[in-house]
Order: sequence, then structure tokens, then C-alpha cells
Amino acid sequence: MTLITLVRHGQTDWNLARRIQGSTDIPLNETGRADALAAAELLSGTSHHAIYASPLVRAHETARIIAERLGMVAPATTHDMREREFGEGEGLLVAEYLERFRDWHSAPSGAESLDTVRDRALGALDVIARESRRRSAPVAESVIVVTHGGVIRSLLHHASSGSLPREGDVLRNGSLHRFEAGPGILRLLEPIAI
Repeated sequence: MTLITLVRHGQTDWNLARRIQGSTDIPLNETGRADALAAAELLSGTSHHAIYASPLVRAHETARIIAERLGMVAPATTHDMREREFGEGEGLLVAEYLERFRDWHSAPSGAESLDTVRDRALGALDVIARESRRRSAPVAESVIVVTHGGVIRSLLHHASSGSLPREGDVLRNGSLHRFEAGPGILRLLEPIAI
């Protein structure tokens, strides 16, 4: 089994404004860089063998900050851990989005469904876990993956059989969630900080 810690990227100006980012490539702000350092501090008590990041700059910069702080090599990019594509919903304020599309389950034109996000993220984690097992078998390896709120939500929902996240739960920027992954298995171990 591979231990995988999912980290939500640090804050951006669009997070602060409550604007839908999706695949729009928005950089971290200063608070976001502090979020990355805080996540690195939470991760510092455990040995980690590899770090991966979504290709979007906000996730990749968060991963670089964590890697530097923990003395790790630069993060590898994993394309399928990118945020949900919101199509014509990208750039809207959250209130505007909900007014126009009613809920998060509706898929605006050009948007990915939540099932699609879950499936591609599960596929990416399966590849990461397989690479990890090749490097470290039979010892469990610990891997960090820096990704996005929508991706983490879809994986929490999957791993908890729909009981998490609860209605109204906020996944903070820089929050951590630890999973155990194996062939066809993703099990939530603990939310470290949400």
C-alpha cells in the first residue's frame, strides 16, 4: 500500500474573491505561499518519498514550496490531478455560478462532470501508487500530491461512500487529507487539517 497525502493548493486572489477558477491558471498570492509553508510544517514530522502536483501554477508553486521546505526533489507533474474544468462557469463568482447553474452537480456547457473528475483523479492516484510500489516494495511509501478542492472533494466522496465532505464543509487552502492507496483501493485514513 502507498500512503498518499493530498494537499489543497494555497490561496489565490480568486479564492479570496470566491471566484470559480477551474482550469484557469491563477497564481498564489502571499497568503497562499504562507498556506504552503504551513502545510509543509504539518508534513515535516513524517518521511515522504515523492511529491506530485497538478500542472496548474497554484498547485505546482505550492508543491515547490513544500518540497524545498522538506528537502525533497522538485515535484513531478500529474496532469489528471488538475481542477475540474467549469467551462462557461469559470471566472464567475460562486454566488453567480449557483444562481445560474443551481448547484455544483450541474455541468455548465464545457464543464466536466464530478464523476469524470473522480475517475481521472483515481486513475492518476493508481499510477502514482504503482510507481511507488515499484520503487519501495515491500515497504509502504509516503507520497504528497498537491491538487485542488474539487478533486479532493470528489475523492473524499468516493472514499467515504458519499458521507464526506458534509454539506457546508470547507476545504481550506493548504488543508491535508491522508489516504491509503492500492490496486483498485482508496481508503481515507484521516483529514489532518481541514
